[in-house]
Amino acid sequence: MAGAFGAHGLADQVTPARLEIWRTASSYQLLHALALLSFGLAVAASSKLSASGLAMWICRSWLLGVLIFSGSLYALVILDLPVLGAVTPVGGTLLIVGWALLFWLVIRHMNAGLD
Repeated sequence: MAGAFGAHGLADQVTPARLEIWRTASSYQLLHALALLSFGLAVAASSKLSASGLAMWICRSWLLGVLIFSGSLYALVILDLPVLGAVTPVGGTLLIVGWALLFWLVIRHMNAGLD
């Protein structure tokens, strides 16, 4: 929805540079929504994963990361407040933390299976 709104609702309202910022925000939001859904299904199917506190931290990190990353970019475009771009890296860092935690969880899970 956010991508469609940007393409159709904002195309004549903002500069091409701002429209590209909107596209970035909606792309990251979509990617991480799919990652959260996929990971949530994997956690629900695995008693080992569902018992892991690490799984919850991955989800929290991605959710908060998307809210801050994409949310700050959406607000930057709509409110025309470039200062909001300073908040975006905090969200990006949380997204990276979530992926690093997932990598760590996979490595731990693989090593546990080899013992």
